[in-house]
Amino acid sequence: WNRCQMLSIKGINRTVGQEQQAGMKEKQVLEDLETHLARRETEALFQEQPETGNQYLEDTLLRSYLKTHLPPKVLEEVHRDLERFGNRLLTKIQPLSWECELNPPVFQQYDAWGRRVDHIHTCSAWRRMKEISAEEGLIAEAYEKRYSNWSRLYQAVKLYLFSSSSGGFSCPLAMTDGAAKVIESLGIPGSLKNAFDRLTSRDPEKFWTSGQWMTERRGGSDVANGTETVARKQPDGTYRLYGFKWFTSAADSDVTLTLARIADAEGQCTQGSRGLSLFFLRVRDEEGKLNSIQVQRLKDKLGTRQMATAELCLQGTRAELISAEGRGVAAISNMLNITRVHNVIGAVAAMRRMISLSRDYARKRVAFGKLLKDHPLHMQTIARMEVQVRGAFLLLMEIVRLLGLAETNLASEQEQLLLRLLIPVAKLYTGKQASAVAVEAMESFGGQGYMEDTGLPVILRDALVLSIWEGTTNILSLDVLRSLAKSQGQVMAVFLSTVQ
Repeated sequence: WNRCQMLSIKGINRTVGQEQQAGMKEKQVLEDLETHLARRETEALFQEQPETGNQYLEDTLLRSYLKTHLPPKVLEEVHRDLERFGNRLLTKIQPLSWECELNPPVFQQYDAWGRRVDHIHTCSAWRRMKEISAEEGLIAEAYEKRYSNWSRLYQAVKLYLFSSSSGGFSCPLAMTDGAAKVIESLGIPGSLKNAFDRLTSRDPEKFWTSGQWMTERRGGSDVANGTETVARKQPDGTYRLYGFKWFTSAADSDVTLTLARIADAEGQCTQGSRGLSLFFLRVRDEEGKLNSIQVQRLKDKLGTRQMATAELCLQGTRAELISAEGRGVAAISNMLNITRVHNVIGAVAAMRRMISLSRDYARKRVAFGKLLKDHPLHMQTIARMEVQVRGAFLLLMEIVRLLGLAETNLASEQEQLLLRLLIPVAKLYTGKQASAVAVEAMESFGGQGYMEDTGLPVILRDALVLSIWEGTTNILSLDVLRSLAKSQGQVMAVFLSTVQ
């Protein structure tokens, strides 16, 4: 009956005998018609995929900022490199990012013969991201200081462009940058020279990433009361660590910084923050064996699934004391400042990515007889988000400009005070902002925004962590209050005069 119906649709009316005689020709007509009808039915379901080009060239605000602030010679060199980097992001790095999402890390506790191996398997795309990070100098740029006080800002711009295409590799980079900063602030002791050189290397063969192991079973930001790990001094001057690290991001890193309490001759430890000291350790030895570490499990997270986060048991892990005894929290504060700046970079990058896709979609998607860009209410929504991300971007740029001045000893006392205030404020605000903008932008795609294979839910899930790690909103609020109290109100006076 279907075949007869198809024939009558085409205006072909024949007897069965005639149909058989012209069988081949009519069969082809039927197949063509069926294909056409099937295509017409599915074409109605297809929508134009939003796409972006070179993220650097398309970011007019970024280019305008650099043109306004950078010295001409620096701008010329930076522009060439960023245009090249933008093309590499588009053609090479973005496909790797999606591969990281589709192939999250897998934990193998035992081998086939029952031997404990505690191996965290990461995909080839994740390992390639590490190589690319070294090749692009995503950490090195800030420490080579090729452009003096502008080096930190330039590094931040590259990280901003890289972030939304990094497949989650921005997180280990944040902690690597933080570890390098801590070691630099200690004067790069001889025992840490090799580690510093590797953390800031451009050579993929030499480049190391670092973790940050501070959160224990009691969890959270209260490390003064939550840290139970004990350090026992050895005859050779090194230490052995014993404890349970409940949340270790980038568990596949090469080295890490961690807090522990040094036990005295009687095995007693000083409690509170005064009992905490900072240690440096290699995760594996030269043969690739774990440094007396047992991996308990990988964390099953809402987002940032591309990165291995684990629970680790330290069972006599060899480590080196790198802070003054009992000054661990003060020593690691440099790391927290850097990782909070990275958090802001990730927030602004996520917002920019979502809005860029939303804008492109508005130029292609037809609804109610016209393109979305021709619906005033839709454009008003996008405009509101655009204002949000522009403000966040300019705040980020101001922070890394001040950080660059501070790192090259060019910052005035007022600029140092302003930097101390703005880092927790910006981390607090942009962390909340990124989630809100990502949700709003997702809505601008309608139902397609909710579909996993568009990649949009990944951006939202990964953005949700930005208000949680490196200090929650209330913890950061208390940090701001401390800066006000410690400076006896000077911070607020500098802030108000700057704003005015």
